[in-house]
Amino acid sequence: MIPILIIFASIFTLGAYLIFADLLKLPTRKVTKAVLAINRREKKKSKNFEMFINELSMKLSKFSKLTDYNRRKISATLKSANIKLSPETFIARAWVKAGLTLLFIVPAFLIFPIIFPLILFLAVAVYFKEIRCADEAVRKRREDIEFELPRFVSTLTQELKASRNVLSILETYKQNAGKSFKNELEITVADMKSGSYESALTRLEARLGSSQLSDVVRGLIGVIRGDDGVVYFQMLSHDLKQLELQRLKTIAMKRPSKIRKYSFAMLFCFLLMYLSVMFVEIVKTLGKMF
Repeated sequence: MIPILIIFASIFTLGAYLIFADLLKLPTRKVTKAVLAINRREKKKSKNFEMFINELSMKLSKFSKLTDYNRRKISATLKSANIKLSPETFIARAWVKAGLTLLFIVPAFLIFPIIFPLILFLAVAVYFKEIRCADEAVRKRREDIEFELPRFVSTLTQELKASRNVLSILETYKQNAGKSFKNELEITVADMKSGSYESALTRLEARLGSSQLSDVVRGLIGVIRGDDGVVYFQMLSHDLKQLELQRLKTIAMKRPSKIRKYSFAMLFCFLLMYLSVMFVEIVKTLGKMF
């Protein structure tokens, strides 16, 4: 029985470690070792490779034909995502990365022809990933800002009771804001200092395209025009808190699916323990019978 207990303890410890490592999002030992070993060298290689891709993309950008509408749309998305490329170069970069992936078809034909469809699928996936990377960056920034809006609106509700200076309120809040929202507030504050308050807030709304942020901007513009705004932001704070609770419930509902595989592993370990004991006892009984 001692070997069985040792095996059970080892498997149980390994399963518990994997569960807590997933919950705490700890990097694996191989990942940590690789990062510490080749971090500087990979940074230099990655930089050189990106420069090569960007140069090739700029040369191919003249073959990228976009309509005026698509050019304006992609340009606005790239600006919001803080990607300093022209729309044509951005499209050409997706072509280049997909083309470089497609070059692996040549050695695949010579070594292992059966993986040809896999490389073709991978090239298509790389293309669509690169095309959508700007939209994904904007979506991620928008989600980060929307997650912070309930706290921002609650702060506005309290600050407006003592001051009507929207610029001062935004300057004070940005010191404790999250990274994404802080960058947007810095741009907006600089824009407000150099021009119209309403125009700066409208541009903030246009950069992110968030319906929740639009409600906040509408209230701030109303305050600038002389409205009281306190009751409006109190109601908006209540609505945003309800949305935040729904978002947190959605995140909590996704947690069990992430650890389900470890739960099945633990169940398998328990079944293996009982089956091992039964097998040992059956073997002992058969030995006594014969």
